[in-house]
Amino acid sequence: MLKRAVATLTKDSNGENGHSKGSSSPASGQTTPNAPPSAKSTVDSNQSTDKEDKKFRLSHIFSGHSLPGSRRSTSRAGSLDEPRPSAVKKAQRIEEKERKAIEQEKVKEKIAMARRQSDLRAAQIETPEQRARYGEEYPVDWNKDHDKWASIFSICDDAQIGDTVTLRARIHTIRDVSSHLVFIVLRQQISTIQAVLAEENGVITGHMVRWAKRLPLESVVLVRGKLQKPREPITGATTEQAEIKVQEIFLVAQPKETLPFNVYDADLVLKKSDDNDSGSGSSANGHATDSDGEGSPRDENHSIERHEAPVITQRVRLTNRIIDLRTPTAQAIFRINAAICNNFRSHLDKSGFIEIHTPKLQGGASESGSSVFMLDYFGRPAFLAQSPQLYKQMCIAADFKRVYEIGPVFRAENSNTARHLTEYTGLDIEMEIVHYYDAIRVIDGMLKSIFTALRENFKPERELIKRHFPHEDLVYPEDTLILPFAQGVRILRESGYVEEDGSLPKEDEDLHTRAEIRLGELIKEKYNTDYYILDKFPTSVRPFYAMEDKENSKVTNSFDIFIRGQEICTGGQRIHDIEELEKKMQRLSISAKGMQEYLEGFRLGAPPHAGCGIGLERLVMLYLNLGDVRLGTLFHRDPRSLPLQKNAEDELRHPEASTNPPPWKHPRVALKADAESELRDLQPLEKLIANYGDASNTAWLDDRYKVWRHADTGAAVGYSPFKGYAMIIGDPLCDKTQMTQVVSAFLQFIKKEAKLKPIWMMVCEEVEEILGGRLNWCSLSCSAEERVEDPAKNPARNDPEIQKKVRHARKEGVKIQDYSLNEDVPEEVVRETDERIEDWRKNRKGEQVHMTDVHPWRDMSHRVYYIARDSSGKVCAMVVLHQLSPQHGWHIKWALDFPGAPNGTIEHVILHALENNAGNRMTFGASATSTLIAKHGLSKMTTKWLTKAYNSLAEHNRLTNKGEFRQKLGAVEDRVFICYPRHGLSPAGIQAIIGFFKQ
Repeated sequence: MLKRAVATLTKDSNGENGHSKGSSSPASGQTTPNAPPSAKSTVDSNQSTDKEDKKFRLSHIFSGHSLPGSRRSTSRAGSLDEPRPSAVKKAQRIEEKERKAIEQEKVKEKIAMARRQSDLRAAQIETPEQRARYGEEYPVDWNKDHDKWASIFSICDDAQIGDTVTLRARIHTIRDVSSHLVFIVLRQQISTIQAVLAEENGVITGHMVRWAKRLPLESVVLVRGKLQKPREPITGATTEQAEIKVQEIFLVAQPKETLPFNVYDADLVLKKSDDNDSGSGSSANGHATDSDGEGSPRDENHSIERHEAPVITQRVRLTNRIIDLRTPTAQAIFRINAAICNNFRSHLDKSGFIEIHTPKLQGGASESGSSVFMLDYFGRPAFLAQSPQLYKQMCIAADFKRVYEIGPVFRAENSNTARHLTEYTGLDIEMEIVHYYDAIRVIDGMLKSIFTALRENFKPERELIKRHFPHEDLVYPEDTLILPFAQGVRILRESGYVEEDGSLPKEDEDLHTRAEIRLGELIKEKYNTDYYILDKFPTSVRPFYAMEDKENSKVTNSFDIFIRGQEICTGGQRIHDIEELEKKMQRLSISAKGMQEYLEGFRLGAPPHAGCGIGLERLVMLYLNLGDVRLGTLFHRDPRSLPLQKNAEDELRHPEASTNPPPWKHPRVALKADAESELRDLQPLEKLIANYGDASNTAWLDDRYKVWRHADTGAAVGYSPFKGYAMIIGDPLCDKTQMTQVVSAFLQFIKKEAKLKPIWMMVCEEVEEILGGRLNWCSLSCSAEERVEDPAKNPARNDPEIQKKVRHARKEGVKIQDYSLNEDVPEEVVRETDERIEDWRKNRKGEQVHMTDVHPWRDMSHRVYYIARDSSGKVCAMVVLHQLSPQHGWHIKWALDFPGAPNGTIEHVILHALENNAGNRMTFGASATSTLIAKHGLSKMTTKWLTKAYNSLAEHNRLTNKGEFRQKLGAVEDRVFICYPRHGLSPAGIQAIIGFFKQ
């Protein structure tokens, strides 16, 4: 695993010959079968091996930065370039920041005490009138005039200086000036205004000011005050010429958990991209200072004065969508989204269209059968609608003449791109026509009316969005450009464009996205338009109901409409003659099953008709140049948006040790309990491992680990304090629905009570999603659980090399003794085995890198033992299985080949253990993978460098040998992750990880 790679990089050279000690133990830290010892590492004595520089480089990589001063290395594989002097200074600043953080924790404790004392003093000296001006309960009679509460947007236009206003808003940011003065920026959707709260003798007390500045960001407050003109225009709010002099302020609601980021930070315009993740650190609630008196120390949790904004990646934004949707930019995007729908509807209503709502459960596929979501409809097959296409046409056959719909569309296409969704909102039209181009004229006019409305009525929203997504206004001529598809292909070919495989675009094949974008660029250069129509698409790329051109059967009366080189709309004329339609279906081998109702409409006679479908979210994305369709979607659905639901059995091994609900909240247990103390007995750790655990959780039984327990659920997290860090191993032991809650509470404990810096290792993808996706931690993977889904299908049975070893062990007289679950191991066997374990320890050479020590007799009620003896009766090998959750089955905790064991003994015992557990899932535990994956928070340059270094070190130290042996036994990799806060891994952190696994 990566920790071994790090260890090799940071070792001191040993002696004049340049040799350094190499670890001969497995990378995962657990003794595993047939893991070859590592060769001793060597360092060229003529090569520079500056340890501090190497430590800096590693800490810089892990902190999510691009590698400064990177140059192509000319030294041996795995060596590191010399950092620039400025980079060394940056590392020193990181160390200094960590030292100050520790000091600041102490300061915060003093501040908390000062606040409590201030509250007591205020209660004694403030008058009832002064106390009534602030707090957590506002006067009930204010509700009577709630319809007169002001909006910040209206203040910009209507309110007069000197007027008293009451408004409810969120706290956007707080500027702490002194203990007597605070500026609070209030936010309502896209509008913000500055509120000033200053101490005023006999009216506004100093404690009221201090109380207000401690309010968490994103709290909802009710404020009453007078509008006044600021000394100079306010640049930090949308309302520049007015501010509120606060007279009363009340807390209505506040966040009950730590925010992953605050809206103020998220709305700052960053000059750098997500690929240059080097933003400064910030607290989760966005504050940085506070004071409870002149000259008192500042608390980082209560102001947002900072020199640069933290980088908030798109993944973090989308994972924490509610917070992201509060940003003025997101609010503006969805005002544009709503405006498109409103103008689509109003324009078509004026044009004689009728709005319809078609079923989303269908008996057959309307497009391609491979892209539908199938479901069980009371024992009958059904599909989620790919479009309202069939029902729109049925309405035309029913003489509705012109119809439209705004509704959901479902596509079961595994396209993880920035332009595809599995569920989106379709804007669909269908209409009777005399000529094919009648439909194009109506649709073109409708789209242009939308563009005009957005240009004329939504300038503030568009300008706000441009701050984050720079783009030019959409350019389109009065007479829309309509190009035949074949001409578009010719424009591409004449420009010299070729596909990625070197082929030229063809007139009878659809254009790929890359070709569409290039064609858009060429059309913009030639015709100066971002908006155009490609007409007469080839028959081979259109659905079965598309009408063929009467003069050229190779093309259809169909079109696509493009914005900025990407398609937003597909439409065309439909086949309305039943005989022609049925012949087309037969030619394309399309079954009429499930479409009888649709076909019946054409048998009864249908007029010529045409229509189109527009993807709302893609239209929003391209009009505003958002770059990703998810940003124009309220709560996106793509192939990876829903959490992975593994096939975990509903039945726990120990129902009485559940965390959901915990024993003290279970109705039946509560009825039987005699006292509260009985209800609060925490679930035994051993039973939690058997209910929810994976291989890494079994390490928590070692003495070196502490186990934190969640008060509400009894959930457990194991960690080991080491040199100021919390080395956290494995996933929390709890129900999956409680993961986010437990992780959040545990990290609060680590920060506020344990006062440690967290490094979380060996976590599954679900936990990484919480840490990386929600909390914006850095994460990477260089190790994986080696899982065997079914030991009965063990490929080692047919492996000649392994079978030869097994036969040799049997020939040498090796016998295996089984001790099943809950079967006592005789004391004599325990004593003999312990003696052999000591022999094994003495025989181990070099520095050991491990996660647990060998203690096989702990939690024997959840372990199975396989002990092998040689022909003389001497214990020569041992395999121990530890029972995990029903989802994970069993962990091969130890597989020990004792000194002097006949060749093939360990293979013989492992295969015996696997065969005895056929049908149960098994895991060998974690081992190093052949590749490193940067999951979150690391720049592209850093990822490239780190991958290259890891590959060299993995090969040099044979980190993957153990995994190769396990693969012969049928194991497959299931990635686990290392996660840590941004800038949370200094050189001291790197050394702490190394020291922890050597301890």
